[in-house]
Amino acid sequence: MSTDAVLTPSVTAGHQAHRLAGKLGPTAIVFMVVAAAAPLTVVAGTFPIGIAAGNGAAFPASYGVCTVVLLLFAVGFTAMARHIPGAGAFYTYIAHGFGRHAGLGAAFLALLSYTAVQGGVYGYIGASLNELVTSHGGPSVPWYVYALVMMGITGFLGYRHIELSGKVLGVLLVCEVGIVLVINVAVIGHGGASGLSTAVLHPGNFFSGAPGIALIFALAGYIGFEATAVFRDEARDPARTIPRATYVALLVIGGFYALSSWALVSAWGDADVVGEATNNPATMLTDTATRYVGSVAGDLVQIFLITSLFAALLSFHNVLARYIFSLGNTRALPERCGRSHLRHDSPHIASAVQTVSALVLVVASVVAGLDPVTQVFTWFVGAASVGIVVLMTVTSAAVVVYFRRTRLDTRPWNTLIAPLLGFAGLAVLSVMTAVNLPLLVGGSDTLAAIIGVLLVGAFLGGIVVAVMRPHAGTQQDENPDIAKEIAR
Repeated sequence: MSTDAVLTPSVTAGHQAHRLAGKLGPTAIVFMVVAAAAPLTVVAGTFPIGIAAGNGAAFPASYGVCTVVLLLFAVGFTAMARHIPGAGAFYTYIAHGFGRHAGLGAAFLALLSYTAVQGGVYGYIGASLNELVTSHGGPSVPWYVYALVMMGITGFLGYRHIELSGKVLGVLLVCEVGIVLVINVAVIGHGGASGLSTAVLHPGNFFSGAPGIALIFALAGYIGFEATAVFRDEARDPARTIPRATYVALLVIGGFYALSSWALVSAWGDADVVGEATNNPATMLTDTATRYVGSVAGDLVQIFLITSLFAALLSFHNVLARYIFSLGNTRALPERCGRSHLRHDSPHIASAVQTVSALVLVVASVVAGLDPVTQVFTWFVGAASVGIVVLMTVTSAAVVVYFRRTRLDTRPWNTLIAPLLGFAGLAVLSVMTAVNLPLLVGGSDTLAAIIGVLLVGAFLGGIVVAVMRPHAGTQQDENPDIAKEIAR
C-alpha cells in the first residue's frame, strides 16, 4: 500500500491551513445540491431527449434505477464522511482509499469536469436569455454578452458568504420546482391525454428502445449531489448534517424527476409521447404547460428556465471554488487559493480563480465560433458526464478499501455490501457513458476521442503534480491513528 499522505488541510512550517466557516443546516445544503441539479433545465431539456432517444414512455423508470444505485453509493459515502476532515469530496475520499497520487489525479479530473459543466451552462443561459428577449420584441444580442453578465453576478455572490448564495438559491429553486409541480398537478388532474401512463408498470417496456441511453441522460440530472460533502466546513454539526442532506437530496431529486417525467409522458400519452419528444424537443415542456395550465404558465416556464440555469451556475461555482480552496490548502495549487476572506469567511481567491477559468472557456468558445447550445452546452456537459460518473465509481471502490484497511467502521452493510453494490451499478453506467460518448457530443467519434484524451490527461496531470510536488496533499492535523493506518 502506498505511503502517500492523504489530501486534507495541512499545517506545516510556513503553511497555515485555512478553514471556511458557517452554520449551514441540512435544508440549506439540500437547496444548493438540488439547485445544482437544475431541475427545470432537466425537465425541459433532458426529458425529451431521454424519451426520444432512450426507452420512450418507460423513461421515468430510469430515475428509479439511478436513485437506487446512488442511494447504495451514498451509504458508504456518508459512512466515510464521518472520518474524513476537510471539504474535498470525491477526490479526498479517493486519496484516503488509494493514496495521494490517485487523489490528486481525481482532483484535477473533477476540476475539469465541473468546469466543463459550468462552461456549458453559460452557453445555454446566454442563448436562452437572448431567445426570451427577442421573443418579446427586444433586440438580438450575442449569447456571450448575457453569459458575461451572469458571470459577473455569479462571481459577486460566490465572493461573499455562502449563506447569501444559499438564500438566493432557495428562492430560485422554489420558483422552478413550483411551476413544474403545478404542471404535474394539472396533467394528473386532467387524467393526461389518454389516461395516466402505465408504461412503467410493465418491466419489459424499460428494456425497449435504448435503455442505456435513457440511464445516461437520467444520471446526468444528479450531477452535483456530492456538494453535500463539499460544504462540510460550513455545515452545522457536519457528522449529522452531511449524511442527512445527502439522503434527502437524492430522494428529493429522484422522486421529483420520476414524478415529473411520468406526468410529462401522461400529458401526451404512451403512444404519442415519443413522436412529440422527437419532433418538438425544445418546446415540449412549454407546450405542455400551455396545453394544461395556460399561456401564462408557458411564459413562466421560459422565465424560470433562466433562473434554473443561473441557480446551476451559482451552485457549481460554489462547488468549484471549494475544490480550488481545498487544493490550495493542501498545496496542490498555489497556497493563496486556500485563503479565506476575513469578513465573509468565503474562499474569495478561489472564487475569483473559478470566475477567470469560466471566462477563458466562454472566450475560447466565442473565438472558435461554437454554437452555444448544440456545441458549447452539449459537448461540455457530455464530457463532464463521463468524468463525474468515473469519479463516483472510483469513490465507491475507495470506500471499501479505506474501511477494509482502517477498520474504523466494521458494519458490513455500510462499509462493504452497499458500497460494492453501488460500485457495480456505477461501473455499468460508466461503461455505458463511455461507449455512448459520441452520442453525447453530437455523434462525432473524433470529438469523443479528443474529450477522452483530455479527461485522461487531467487525471495524469494530477499525478504529475503529486510527483513534482512531494508535499502537495500532505497533512498533519488528522487523527494520528487514522493517518498511521492510511500510510500502511
